[in-house]
Amino acid sequence: MKILVTGGAGFLGINLIRYLLQKKYEVVSLDISDFNYPDVKDKIKIIKGDIRNNVAVESALQNVDMVIHTAAALPLYKPDEIYTTDVKGTRLLLHEAFKNDVKRFIHVSSTAVYGIPDHHPLYENDKLDGVGPYGKAKIEAENVCIEFRKKGMCVPIIRPKSFIGPERLGVFALFYDWAKDGKNFPMIGNGNNRYQLLDVEDLCDAIYNCIVLPGKIVNDTFNIGAKLFTTMKEDYQSVLDYAGFGKKIIGLPEKPIILTLKLLEALKISPLYKWVYETASKDSFVSIEKAERQLNFSPKYSNKDALIRNYKWYLENMNSFKDQSGISHRVPWKQGILSIAKKFF
Repeated sequence: MKILVTGGAGFLGINLIRYLLQKKYEVVSLDISDFNYPDVKDKIKIIKGDIRNNVAVESALQNVDMVIHTAAALPLYKPDEIYTTDVKGTRLLLHEAFKNDVKRFIHVSSTAVYGIPDHHPLYENDKLDGVGPYGKAKIEAENVCIEFRKKGMCVPIIRPKSFIGPERLGVFALFYDWAKDGKNFPMIGNGNNRYQLLDVEDLCDAIYNCIVLPGKIVNDTFNIGAKLFTTMKEDYQSVLDYAGFGKKIIGLPEKPIILTLKLLEALKISPLYKWVYETASKDSFVSIEKAERQLNFSPKYSNKDALIRNYKWYLENMNSFKDQSGISHRVPWKQGILSIAKKFF
């Protein structure tokens, strides 16, 4: 079976590709970015192209049996880039996949579609209320998927929590950098909120089950997250304990810190965007009962396990990305003014 992975050069993309190769699938990667993974470069077909480009999409879909759609413009991108990539790009892919009789189109969405809710856990049939251009675009993209379900396509929708693991940097690189340098780490609020994460390997397992289980079971929408998690303070403290410097998570007063971060974001000297700093001090967890029941989903990693596994990878691979920065999950984000704050912790 031949599977197209959109966003194949990204954090989830490369983890999925390695996973699928182990399962002996033929893989095609479509990504606007360069594919820089020597361990698998010669084992797959690589197409450098934009999911908004007809020619690239048509080329990538040749003789493809299934699509796993992970490509997206993340929240730090400009609103127009987010909309055209996450909504129009998804529509183009689905349109061409439908024309080519692709068996399944597995769409990786986000729990950002729930916005900042007033209750937990969140269920798949809860109200959708995206925060900012990214959250809104993810809702629209899901609506496009449902349109094509109604046309007869099998379109599983996966809503993962923030996922981490090998190759994940982004905002987590800020935390890991402070941990390795023996710093205490500031947290918005007291840290007693519960914030569910997800290991990328568990996410790959869930996606794989959407490939192999009967269409009538998987043609649905599923929350995916860790089963075991405690509080933000306790889970993140596990990384500082592993680092071995005796440092602590330091809670900071929520309202003044959020106001300060809003100002710093407006001045373009903070690496954190609204979705991060407005949800970091709130409970954020979903029910995974439906995925457990229908997809046989059984996550192997707790929040603590996933954070420490990602931190170990960070330490082992620091030299390969020490001079890089950007706005994707694959590279560290610039610390901005936080590099000054670091000196005081």
